[in-house]
Amino acid sequence: MSYQKITKHVVVPNTDFQRKSEELAPQLFSEKVIPAKIVKTIKDKNTIHGWKVVELGAFTALRQKEFGKGESFCLDFGQHVVGYLSLNIKPTGSPPDAPLHIRLTFGEMPIEVSEPFSSYDGWISSSWLQEITLHVDVLPNVIHLPRRYSFRYVKVEILDTSKKYNVSFDEIYCTTVTSADVKDLEVYNHSDEDLRKIDEVSIKTLQDCMQEVFEDGPKRDRRLWLGDLRLQALANYETFKNNNLVKRNLYQFAAVPNQIGEVSANLFIAPSLIPDDTFLYDYSLFFTVTLYDYYMASNDLETLEELWDVGYRQVEIGLERVDESGLVEDDSSWWAFIDWNSELNKQTSAQAVLIYTLRRSIELANILGKYEQKAYLIASLVEITKASITYLWDEEEGLFISGNDRQISWASQVWMVLSEVFDNEKNREILQRLIKTNPDVKMNTPYMHHHLVEALLLVGEKKKAVDYLKQYWGGMIKEGADTFWELYNPADKTYSPYGNNLINSYCHAWSCTPTYLIRKFEL
Repeated sequence: MSYQKITKHVVVPNTDFQRKSEELAPQLFSEKVIPAKIVKTIKDKNTIHGWKVVELGAFTALRQKEFGKGESFCLDFGQHVVGYLSLNIKPTGSPPDAPLHIRLTFGEMPIEVSEPFSSYDGWISSSWLQEITLHVDVLPNVIHLPRRYSFRYVKVEILDTSKKYNVSFDEIYCTTVTSADVKDLEVYNHSDEDLRKIDEVSIKTLQDCMQEVFEDGPKRDRRLWLGDLRLQALANYETFKNNNLVKRNLYQFAAVPNQIGEVSANLFIAPSLIPDDTFLYDYSLFFTVTLYDYYMASNDLETLEELWDVGYRQVEIGLERVDESGLVEDDSSWWAFIDWNSELNKQTSAQAVLIYTLRRSIELANILGKYEQKAYLIASLVEITKASITYLWDEEEGLFISGNDRQISWASQVWMVLSEVFDNEKNREILQRLIKTNPDVKMNTPYMHHHLVEALLLVGEKKKAVDYLKQYWGGMIKEGADTFWELYNPADKTYSPYGNNLINSYCHAWSCTPTYLIRKFEL
């Protein structure tokens, strides 16, 4: 096995796969949603990010108000919405003798309509911050904003009119868009109210991320990431059952690999299908895992047969990174994701992801009658599993270590349990020891927390899994979440890997999985 790092990626398109993905473009469903109330935000150190929402009155009262230069108001739609905002604006007083200059600021959370975007100092582009400044030359007028926004709150600022007129707003509404068909959704009337609410918020999160593809976040990054797709697909199988959207996304990834056949970590959909030049070890392997999950949910043998070569190639490339001792090679670059944590050494987690993928690839090879490939995969699994126990298991600690510094992290233990290197009883002991010792290198995202809950369920710790769901996702709800967030660390509620909470996504695909866990495992 030999691993060679690619420095320049060249797209090798498959036009047949791309055509099939285009034929699977989903229908988008729309709904007109009006704001629920007029609000303001005030500082409150006891609320997340330090901002609290105070109700000022019903939205209908807005029609009786008029606004001039320097005045503003803030609307609360009462729920998270993704779509296109429209405003019916009328002048009051004398005929308008100058354009209306207006700024609209959109927020998924109160902080976004409270702190000026000029204060943003994160390392991701500030262009993701949701605001628009308009000059309206003709009044009265109905303005339909062309850009899609993701929000609950809208702050409207009148930057200028003239001394002769003010403006009023007869109507403001959002035309929402989603490819999730809510009319066929089976309501899950759980006897546990906490789980019922978590399930509801999970579904809303998934719904708002389901657009022309399974987006990772409708605010940011608004594109198709493989790690998010895998988890969204699992939630989708238990809820909206839009399996064709999963199929479309698999064909999209398969349509634009690089010159060695590796699929990108994420795709841009417009103006055409464009793979990003980011390649992540675990995400590429998750193409094969997602294909496995899709087949198990759909029994779509034709798609499995067509995409198997792409899936198998991801495993081959993953194995090329395995050294002579049977370990996945580590390096200092951003070569695998696993979790947002700059302190996390990812070698052991990546090793476990490879084993996890091999197990599912062996099943697929058997289904397809690819017996030579199956034999190779089984031999690789045996070798890599043995190496994991020999070099990564610390008998004295009773936990897995990772990297040259022998780091002990939550992620390493969780992924090794999911990979089933040891039997069920020993895996249960590992998780019990993990929770008791509570290593310093923790988890920061719902993405990684999902895998902990799934690992607990795998070893039969159902009560602990439910308690954890209520503690972690229920914690977000207590903090005001109506869709689940990209990032949540209960010990550091201001955590952002980007350097600023304003840019965080508060409706994020990888956090939608409690509905899968609750429904699939009958919690």
